[in-house]
Amino acid sequence: MAKKQNESKSNRNVSPQPRLHQRARETQSYGTVRYALPLELEEPVRVQITNQLNQLLADTMTLRDLYKKCHWQVAGPTFYQLHLLFDKHYGEQNELVDSIAERIQMLGGISLAMAADVAETTQIERPPRGREEVPVQLSRLIDAHQIIIQQSRPLARRAAELGDDGTNDLVVSDVIRTNELQIWFLSEHLVDVPLVEAKERAASAGAS
Repeated sequence: MAKKQNESKSNRNVSPQPRLHQRARETQSYGTVRYALPLELEEPVRVQITNQLNQLLADTMTLRDLYKKCHWQVAGPTFYQLHLLFDKHYGEQNELVDSIAERIQMLGGISLAMAADVAETTQIERPPRGREEVPVQLSRLIDAHQIIIQQSRPLARRAAELGDDGTNDLVVSDVIRTNELQIWFLSEHLVDVPLVEAKERAASAGAS
């Protein structure tokens, strides 16, 4: 008899209707880490590292989105080259975003995710909504890269000092090296060199 009652109750609870509009309290607050993880890294160390990684994450997400803005809005004689370059760099920054966010979660923390939170946190200057000239786009991107590298080097050293070799490897091998390479590609587009005729040749031709 009891078995039949349990089966009847179970059947009543089954429904194909989705349970929509659900809300509940957070399961973990931002800025905290789960204390019992077998990572051989003490809780205060993981709190410090995840806080710094979240700053790096916010700036990397901002740089990523700045690349997409430039990819869409670039114009002029170098449109084709820069349109492709900006999109390539966007993809590489997007991979960094995922790696940094997953490292934060791996350490027991909570990674930033929403655009509003990123906008409140980033140190990178917000660009206007409209289109800017190519030299300005390039300069904005380089400035953003510089902000990321400036915080990455001390973070890598601090992680090594605290015994967090995983974070040190991520920051040095992925974040710093990727940003250095992208700065190089951008900077070369701001070198003022002749495109058709060498200046020295033009000068000698004028003298003759």
